[in-house]
Order: sequence, then structure tokens, then C-alpha cells
Amino acid sequence: MPNNSNQEKKIHRIRSATQQSDVIMILGGAGLVGLQICRQIARDLSPKLIVIVALYQKEIREALKALRKEFPRVTFDGAWGDIFLRRQLHEKTRTEILKNPARVEELFDDTFEDKKKAFKVSWLVNLVSKFKPHIIIDAINTATAISYQDVYVSSIEIERALRAKTGKKKKNNEITIDQSLQAKIAVLLSNQSIPQLIRHVQLLNDAMVKVGTRMYLKIGTTGTGGMGLNIPYTHSEDKPSAKLMSKTAVAFAHTGLLFLMARTPGSPIVKEIKPAALIGYRKIEFRPIRFHDKSVELYHAKKVKIQDRLNLHPDVGYPRLGELAMVGVDTGENGFFTRGEFETITTMYQMEFVTPEEIAQMVVLEIMGMNTGRDVIAAIDAAVMDPSYRAGILRAPVLEEMRRLEVKNNTPSVALGQLGPPELSKLLYEAYLLKTKYHTLENVVRADAAELCKGIETYILHNSLRHTIVSIGLAILLSDGQTILRGPHLNIPEYRGDYELAVSKLSLDKWARKGWVDLRVENMKLWQDRFRKMRNSRQNFYKLGSAALGRNSYLSDTIEIGEVVGWIFNNDPEIAGFRIKSL
Repeated sequence: MPNNSNQEKKIHRIRSATQQSDVIMILGGAGLVGLQICRQIARDLSPKLIVIVALYQKEIREALKALRKEFPRVTFDGAWGDIFLRRQLHEKTRTEILKNPARVEELFDDTFEDKKKAFKVSWLVNLVSKFKPHIIIDAINTATAISYQDVYVSSIEIERALRAKTGKKKKNNEITIDQSLQAKIAVLLSNQSIPQLIRHVQLLNDAMVKVGTRMYLKIGTTGTGGMGLNIPYTHSEDKPSAKLMSKTAVAFAHTGLLFLMARTPGSPIVKEIKPAALIGYRKIEFRPIRFHDKSVELYHAKKVKIQDRLNLHPDVGYPRLGELAMVGVDTGENGFFTRGEFETITTMYQMEFVTPEEIAQMVVLEIMGMNTGRDVIAAIDAAVMDPSYRAGILRAPVLEEMRRLEVKNNTPSVALGQLGPPELSKLLYEAYLLKTKYHTLENVVRADAAELCKGIETYILHNSLRHTIVSIGLAILLSDGQTILRGPHLNIPEYRGDYELAVSKLSLDKWARKGWVDLRVENMKLWQDRFRKMRNSRQNFYKLGSAALGRNSYLSDTIEIGEVVGWIFNNDPEIAGFRIKSL
């Protein structure tokens, strides 16, 4: 009894802390799992506001009506539309959009072009910005929504069309692509799963960071309901279906991206519950059967003689007998199954099933901070191999041997530009130039910024190192801010379809900050400020014991270029490139 009493007190404390203080948004909140999560949260947590988001207005209205009646003391709000689309398209179906070339171009831009522009027009970002949720629970089957756009059929159709055109080349060997084929190619490009998923996660994370969301909890999927490659129970597809494997691939790619989100400074707490069974059920009933939102017709069987070829297209001349209706179990987004189908799929050692109530209970317990053992992100976090003590011991002799070879070959080993981000090479070369001319942090801090520019510029203009820098794709912006040293190619700005770009003060600053060696006074002042902070971090190192060693620590008085750039990545708020979990 004492244990139960303590547990109840703990639950009451957590419930009191969340009561009347949180805004909780549930994506997919009108679905089978999402609706039950709404109920469980309203019952156990009683937050200030529960916002449910679903695809269709009708399901939102029905869900809000039921929830408000069941929980009159909880405030509910709702929004509908496709969260993967921009604001002005969110009430349209993807099928409608793909029929309009101009809209397809917008889909492409939102996935592949500038993320900041996509952020401004995103319907999902708009919702997060409007409601500012403290917690987001995502019960949308993202993997299905993205992977079932069927790039396989599109790819086959386009490849065959292009193959046919190669046999009809013009005299100059050019292949002309008509508007129909061009439209199919545009659709195929817009339906690529991984770019869509990446952009979705980026926009969601940026939106949550902007409004201060504390927790993001995803209801994920294994793609096969816990089955392997043997019998995937999905839409009568072959085993293993390429489309189904795409769903699984996207589902676990999503998990991987959430794992990265969980390790990103400033991002919310990230959790994922991944049911590995059929989720059921909503209700049992006799009803007309619908597929893709259309009634399934009951036809009179027609006797046909087998010929040399079998026509897969729907044929005419089949007498209709009305709508097909049957007894079945409604499992929400998973479909409507007959008794025979449900009996088979839930047989022991088949897919079996788990209830939405059990999932909802896990969600609430995770929000309360209890360890359910069902958080996939935590499981991966515990299973991955972290940096080792052995590797730390080996680091010093590796660096020492590289220094010896640098001296022997009279060639500095600074950067090749093949390890990102672009700032890495830029910062390493700038740090190397400061080290070569001034040696210590103190010398740089005490120098006049204009003298720093002059000294380094004189050095670089008379040293062959400039040839190495420009050969790996970096530009060197000289102190006048108008002249650059460059090679035949530039890493920054990145090529995005245009070989010529307009230059402005804003764009110049952006490129220099991102990936050019910058010899202007403003940048030298920035380096002095960094070195001042590094120098100051050493003062209390021996007084504070082990507590003195942290992200802001720099232990040398000399300029060690890799350590310096590592310190910048750890401490520059614009980069925020540090590792959250480091033992």
C-alpha cells in the first residue's frame, strides 16, 4: 500500500504541474489513436487548451463535438488541412494539386528550394506559430502519407516514355520532351520521399524552437505492423512490396531524424512510441464499402475467354448490382476489415493487435516523465556507441604524428573543404593565419584590429598558401571588402541552378560568414572577442576543479587551430554546433 500511495502522490504532483498551464497540440487528433490520446490527456492532465489537427473539416467538427460533450471543463480547438502543404493549398488534395503544373512547381520549391521561404508559407508552421503549443503529439501516419505517393509507377512510366523517344531522335541527336512527359517528371520529382521528409522535420523543428515547444512525441510505425519481409498485411501488395518497403524505410528514416532532433541544442524533448502491431479498433458495423473515398460497386460476374493478352484496364459491359456492403471492424486509418481478415491478421504469431487506449496511456505516462520503456528515441540513445576513453588516448599521438609530417613536408595541414559545414574550412584557415602571424591568444587580443588585417593580408599575398585555399573552393575576401582571391570554383555560394548571382552588401556578408576567408576589420574584431573569451575561461580552471571543464573551456594560451574552431562551434549561438550528450 505505501508504494501505491507514493505513486498516486507522484501522479497528482505531475498532474497539478501541467493542469491549466499547457497548450497541447495533437496532429492527427481526429484519428483512431489521436482521438483516444485527446481523451486520455483531457482526463489525466486537464491542460489549458487541447488543439486537434486533422485532414478534413468534417472529422474535426465531429471530434470537437464529442470531446466537448465528454469533457466540458477542458477547452478544445481545432484546425484542418494537409500539414505537408503550404497555407493556400492546405485544403486541397494532393491529387488536385498534381494536376496543376503551377502548383506542382510550388510543391517542388517547398521541398527543394530555400528553407526560409518554405517556412514562411508552411501550413504546419502557421499552426504551430498560432497556437504556440507546449507539447505536440504527432499521431499522423507520416510514413504512409509520404511514401505512398508511388514513385515506382511514375518512374517506370517516365523511363518507358524516354526509352521510346530515344528511338525517335532528331538528326542532331536531341530528345524532345513534350508537355505531358514534362509534367510527369515534375510530379515524380515532387513525390520523392526523403527530401519531403527532411524538409518536414526541418520546418517542424524550426517552428517548435521559435515558439518554445517543450516536448514533441511521435506515434510512429514500423511499416509492417511488426511483421518482417514475409507477409506484409497492406492493401493486397506482393511480398515484399517495394511500396511497403518504402513506407518502412521512411518510417525509420523519420526515427533517425528525430534522433538527431533530440540531440540538437534548443530543440524540444523528443520521444517516439512505435506500435509494432495492428492498431484497433473503433467499432464493429455493417456498412457500404468505400475505397479512396469512393463507393465500391458490386458487379455481376462476366465470363471471359482467356486470350493471348490480359487487359488490366477497367472494362465496360459489367452489370452493376449496387454498392458492396459487408460486416467488418473499423480500425480507423488502417482500414475496414471483414471478420475473416481480422481473424487472420490477429491470429497469434501474425500481426496481432494493440489498442489505441494502451498507446494513449503510454503517451500520457511519457508526458508525465515516467519511464515506460517504450520510447524508441531513448532506446536508440542507450544503444548507440558513444565516444570512448581509448579513442581519447589515441587522439594525442595521432595529432603529434601529423604535426611531425607537416614539418617534414613543409606543408601545413589545415583543411580540404571536404568536411562540413562550410564554416569549418573558413574558420580553420583564419585561425591558422592568426596563429602563424601572432602565435598566442593574448597577442591577437592586444593588437589593433586594422593592424591584424594588414599583417595577415600582407602575409597571404606573398605566401603560396593562398593557392591552396582557393584551390579547395574558398574565396579570400581582402580587407577592402571589394576584392577577392579565388580559384575556378567556389563552395560558397552553393550552386542552385544559376551560375551568376547578384552581389549586394547583404549577400557578400552572408557568403563571407559562411565560407570565405574574411580579412576585413569587422571579422578581426570578432576573432579578438572570441580569443578574449577563451583566455578568460582559463583563469578559474585550477580553482574550480572538474567543474571548470565545460563547453566554454579553452585550455591553451597558444592558438591551436582545431581546438579553437571546436570552441567556436561549441559556443557560437548562431552555429550552436555542440554535442549535447558527451560523457
